[in-house]
Amino acid sequence: MNRKTLVLPAAAALLAPVLAACGASGGGSEGDGAIVVGTTDRFVASKDAPAPLDPAIGYEAGVWNVLRQTVQTLMHIPRSGGRPEPEAAESCLFTDTANESYRCKLRSGLTFADGSPVTADDVKYSIDRVLRIKSTNGPVSLLNNIDTVETKGEREVVFHLRTSDATFPYKLATPPAGIVPRDKYPAATPRSGFQVDGSGPYTMKPEVKNGRLEKVVFTRNPRYKGDLKVLNEKVELDSFADATAMGEALDAKKIDMMTRTMEPKQAQRLLEHPENGIKLTEMPGLAIRYLGFDTEDPAVKNKAVRQAMAQIIDRGEIASEVYGTTAEPLYSLIPSSITGHTNSFFNKYGEPSAAKAASILKHAGIDTPVKFTMHYTSDYYGEATADEFKTLERQLNATGLFDVTVKGTPWTQYRPAELRGDYTVYGMGWFPDFPDPDNYTAPFLDEDNFLNSPYRSAAARKTLIPQSRREADRSAAAKTFKQLQDLVAEDVPVLPVWQGKQYVASREGLTGVEWAVTSSADVHLWELGTGTR
Repeated sequence: MNRKTLVLPAAAALLAPVLAACGASGGGSEGDGAIVVGTTDRFVASKDAPAPLDPAIGYEAGVWNVLRQTVQTLMHIPRSGGRPEPEAAESCLFTDTANESYRCKLRSGLTFADGSPVTADDVKYSIDRVLRIKSTNGPVSLLNNIDTVETKGEREVVFHLRTSDATFPYKLATPPAGIVPRDKYPAATPRSGFQVDGSGPYTMKPEVKNGRLEKVVFTRNPRYKGDLKVLNEKVELDSFADATAMGEALDAKKIDMMTRTMEPKQAQRLLEHPENGIKLTEMPGLAIRYLGFDTEDPAVKNKAVRQAMAQIIDRGEIASEVYGTTAEPLYSLIPSSITGHTNSFFNKYGEPSAAKAASILKHAGIDTPVKFTMHYTSDYYGEATADEFKTLERQLNATGLFDVTVKGTPWTQYRPAELRGDYTVYGMGWFPDFPDPDNYTAPFLDEDNFLNSPYRSAAARKTLIPQSRREADRSAAAKTFKQLQDLVAEDVPVLPVWQGKQYVASREGLTGVEWAVTSSADVHLWELGTGTR
């Protein structure tokens, strides 16, 4: 998120007092019986970023989880996973064997929440504005393979693609492909502020203080027509400064569920010592954490330096000592639960070895110790991030081959600095835009990549990525994805470290929790209910 940069947001240790909470649903602040969900995602509007919730701008998981409730997409991923299915559309399909032309027909009688009709022209307008705005830090890369959007009458729209792309249905299920009303969203500029309008399952009312979104009240949209079954009338999403505050709210019976996200030590405590009144739900996670590099920086420009780091870093120690059972070592950009995964880094480097790393550096004529600062965000992925980077610092410096210092920076400063290329080595996280191996490779290796990395691979961009997208049967692309993963292990433009699980704590009596958060960290508030089903 990725996105998208979304992986475990800020959280602190909230333990026994929080976990002892029990009782009836807390309800909304107005006492209206709303289901209340807590999050540590932060939504801030500023002079430099005045439109955090515009689908053409927002490219973070927290933002997408607001948009998913309100802005409808042509396709969606069903609750059981698998291939995308029609949502605002009645039907969608490729009309050619090359996967270059994709046709959708809208549902009959589809309207925005204000009652105005949703037409094929609205779909074209919404897609075209994302491509026209082309936000530097936004999600345009998901749609930039679209050549033209053609409408046929009121209900049919045809997407003509520049190149084959079997993943296109997945992309039409992401918020940037959401349908927005043209009277509220300018054609060439972002919509400022926090209001979101669409034809999705809910309408929304934001509560803002000092440029920060503190709360969103989602009310069931009576005009909604789509494939989703809405199981509640109202959900309130409350944004907390950190998980300690979120935990105190759970303890005070002011919220019904904590998500986005529990701190590893907290989940570990609940796993070992379950508490009455609190249900801990464990779900598969597709989050990954990795190191990125400015491959033009003199300290790491030679890939031998990056290879030596890959040879030294002990992922197992980081996973077990810092994150416990909530993480496991990752030896590829593509996590183990995604089709096409191979352990390319382990296959190339094997177990951590300072001697092998020294040989790599010596062979390349690199003077040691190699000195640089390794950066991490101090408030976005949780308190454990600092421990992770202290461990990385120790592992590298203990070999005598590196002289590394680590530095934490708040996210609001960190992400712009990373995009400017201010950091030699930096830590990032990723939740997929959609659960396909393409979304773990193209965002890092293709043009307009998520990291704004100077790394270029003609083999990846001109051959392997296009080749993988021609395969409608995604398992048939496994060989190509192996080549991409092996290329990353050889050149090390990014260095995968671990992949995680997801945990959600909720009150007894809240139903649908296991469906409300997906393995891709998508939050589906419409799945939540109270009582029994």
